[in-house]
Amino acid sequence: MVELTETVLRDGHQSLLATRLRLRDLLPIAPALDAVGYRSLEVWGGATFDVGLRFLREDPWERLRALKRAMPNTPLQMLLRGQNLVGYRHYPDDVVRAFVAEAARQGVDIFRVFDALNDPRNMATAIREVKRVGARAQGTICYTESPVHTLDSFVALGRELAALGADELCVKDMGGFMPPGRGGELVRALVREVGLPVVVHMHSASGFSTLTAIAVADAGATAVDAAISPFAGGASQPPTETLVGAWKGTAHDPRLDLGALAEIAEYFQGVLARYRPLLNVRALQTDPGILLHQVPGGMFSNLLSQLAEQEASERLAEVLAEIPRVREDLGYPPLVTPTSQIVGTQAVLNVLSGARYRQITEEVRHYVRGEYGRPPGPIDPELQRKVLADGAPAITVRPADLLEPELERRLAELKAIIPAADTAELLSYTLFPDVYRAYRAAVDKGLVDATVTAAALGIVGALRRPRSPPAPTKSAPGPAPSVGVWAHEGRARLMAQRRWVDAHRAHARR
Repeated sequence: MVELTETVLRDGHQSLLATRLRLRDLLPIAPALDAVGYRSLEVWGGATFDVGLRFLREDPWERLRALKRAMPNTPLQMLLRGQNLVGYRHYPDDVVRAFVAEAARQGVDIFRVFDALNDPRNMATAIREVKRVGARAQGTICYTESPVHTLDSFVALGRELAALGADELCVKDMGGFMPPGRGGELVRALVREVGLPVVVHMHSASGFSTLTAIAVADAGATAVDAAISPFAGGASQPPTETLVGAWKGTAHDPRLDLGALAEIAEYFQGVLARYRPLLNVRALQTDPGILLHQVPGGMFSNLLSQLAEQEASERLAEVLAEIPRVREDLGYPPLVTPTSQIVGTQAVLNVLSGARYRQITEEVRHYVRGEYGRPPGPIDPELQRKVLADGAPAITVRPADLLEPELERRLAELKAIIPAADTAELLSYTLFPDVYRAYRAAVDKGLVDATVTAAALGIVGALRRPRSPPAPTKSAPGPAPSVGVWAHEGRARLMAQRRWVDAHRAHARR
């Protein structure tokens, strides 16, 4: 039997709706999801934390508690970015340990721990803490393709994760371009050489996902991720019902009731209809181009947004051609948060400024100095020379070893806002200080939940609604760029990076 992890409560809507589904849209269907018999339900982590505070004005901890109360019988799962937790920088070990312990206490049963560089040093503290609190640790291998990412290198990483104490392995195909043959080969090797259960996570961007799911099942995968059909396909996962139907009556049969799944799908069709103004049609499309540029859906949305804001959408092809070159210069990092933003923004800057690395983003400088971890391959010597010319040496130790403990200092700051703050509030503030201050101010003013949603859907709907029938013209206008109103995952840090592009584009014009 191959078990299924359902992603609609997290990655399904993160991939298609930039993580905008609210708790009140999830709770009515939670008992039905809990009764299906899934291996686990992915409900938390990734962008849910940041987006909940920044845009939805919802407490992510209350979201977790409420879902645990509503679904007590099925293990709840989260995606944890290793030392980055649910943020975009490395946090000290005291923060990592406190976050994992609190998440487990409030309802997380399975922690899928990954690192954008596949650097096991950046996963070690989180995995050990998951084990200490008695939860299940899923050590993750980010699948990518490059001269330095080989079957042997992935198996070696699997062995390191097992040595750290991982209970099982996850192969994370975040771009959706893992072919069935390679996927099957990788799973077969991990099962044989490492000996831990293997779970496979994939996206449907290239059209491979259902074929790859079947191939990895044949190769010995314990489970795969899937999304209920209204939130499946495109940038999301393969459809749950399709896999259940394909495996029905075979040795892989997950033994889930298609009738029950149909009722759940009908509910989410209604949810999707309410959120349709936020749906970017491109997110639903199959894009075989990813087999060439390896740009995942969220990163692609960010590129479109950046170029549109610079009135340079027509230069997308140049940027897509530049991304593999930047990735090679940086030692072939997998394109997943935060490295996808680091590579993508530098590629945009290289194209729009008229010269490669005329200006180098701060994130690239930090990366080259080793502040994100150990690159998979060697960094281009010329780029290294430019970055290290200021005399700051590259670091070779685990980046978090250089960080001072942070929780006590943050607690002293938070007491000025919330004198009786609990551990969850302290962690929210520590991870996103400015965002949490804004969240508390909005809550105090009553700008929460229904108010924010009604305003957002109304504004976006108005922006996408034709103003009036256009007057006839001699030639039909070309298609408008398909750009999400909110960049994927609501990453505010991109705004600072876009200002780089603005400033240096203007400089280049002078």
